[in-house]
Order: sequence, then structure tokens, then C-alpha cells
Amino acid sequence: MDEVTLRQLISDVRDGSVDPDDAVARLTRLPFADVGDALVDHHRAIRQGMPEAVYGPGKSADQCVAIVGELLEHGTGPVLLTRADVVQRAACLDAHGSADEANQSMLWRRPTPTREANVLVITAGTSDLPVAHEARLTLQAHGFDPSLISDVGVSGLHRLLARVDDVTGADAVIVVAGMEGALASVIGGLTSGPVVAVPTSVGYGAGLEGVTALLSMHASCASGISVVGIDNGFGAACAIARSCR
Repeated sequence: MDEVTLRQLISDVRDGSVDPDDAVARLTRLPFADVGDALVDHHRAIRQGMPEAVYGPGKSADQCVAIVGELLEHGTGPVLLTRADVVQRAACLDAHGSADEANQSMLWRRPTPTREANVLVITAGTSDLPVAHEARLTLQAHGFDPSLISDVGVSGLHRLLARVDDVTGADAVIVVAGMEGALASVIGGLTSGPVVAVPTSVGYGAGLEGVTALLSMHASCASGISVVGIDNGFGAACAIARSCR
């Protein structure tokens, strides 16, 4: 339940269209519900403005099904499952029906875009796309209609220059890059809007599975860039959701 839904429920009780007992029944699962192995946080959208997401790794397929089911049955907003493996995704589809899918993420009840911010997700290489798709689906869960530009890294800077108007016209940008992570500094020097950099584990030996890109982004000479963890497209999208209310 989010703040808008809660306010509407209170209003409905006040004008008599909802029985108080029905309202109490809806609120009994706030702030959380115990589904056995997990305490599902129904209060998170009220506190943070974004609902709880379900992180797949480390969970069984049955646990994913139970948590997603709790959010679908007793919540009203979008439900996002990230980094789910084949077995987890198949089980959730069988139990809860079709969902929007991107890479290893699934989204039920994708909302109609309500946020006006023009958000751009941009990748240095094609190999960075799985992380970019996670970021994009998460942005869609939060009511954005993001655009995607891929494979415009610094080893062929002319590719980026051909899309520079898209970059400068964006209200916020998520930059997804592995190797040395230089694209984040380039984008940070082109736009005044928020830039969230996502280092990826793409790269050879000295890339250190994303550590080199991570440190490079933290050391950027383009002031004010935010950096999230390696391969964390979900976190980058949430950072944009917090900054573009």
C-alpha cells in the first residue's frame, strides 16, 4: 500500500463507501506480513515512496512464489522480482501469470507512466545491456518511461557524439559501463541533470570484475556523479526515483 492508496482508503471510510471493518482488514497486514521465511514489508511504499522488491538469489522458487504472491494479493502497486533464475521465473509465472520480463527481472502490474522526467539509460557496450535492462525495468516499475541508448562507449566516441542531443536533453541519466568505466565522466561533463553511474563486471583481467570501473567512477573529474555497486542496475534506478519525484 502506498500513501495515495492509504489516503483514499481513509477518505472512503469517512464518506461511508468503505465499511470500517473492511478497512481494518486491509490494514492488518501493515506494516509487514509473516509468510514463513520472510517478513514482507507492506509499509515500504509509504515510508520510501517505492514498494519492496524481491531479490531472487539465495531464495528457493517456493519462497519467491510466496513473497511475490503476498505482494500481489495484499498490495496495490507494481511487484518486481530481480535476478531470478530460470526455475524461479518459471515457478512465479506458473503461480502468478504473465509479467514483463527483462534479463532476469520480472515485473507484475507495470504502471502507466506518471512521472514526467525524461530518464535515459545509456551503456558503454552491448555486454552491459543485462544491467541496463534491469535498470530500465525498475524505472518502469516506478512510473518512468525511460529511453535506452546502447554501445556508445569511449573507444568509439563518435557514436556518442551522434546522440549528444539525447544526452543533453535528458533530465537524468543512468550510465552503465564496464572496462575502465570512463563513459560516466564523459556523460557527467555533458549534462547538468543527475547522473548515476553503474560499474559492471564486464572486462578482462585488470578490470577485476568491475572493481576498476567502480574506482574510476568514484574518482571521476565530473563533479556530482553518484555511483552504485557493481552490476546494480536496480539500485541506480531507485536512486533516480528518489531524486526525480
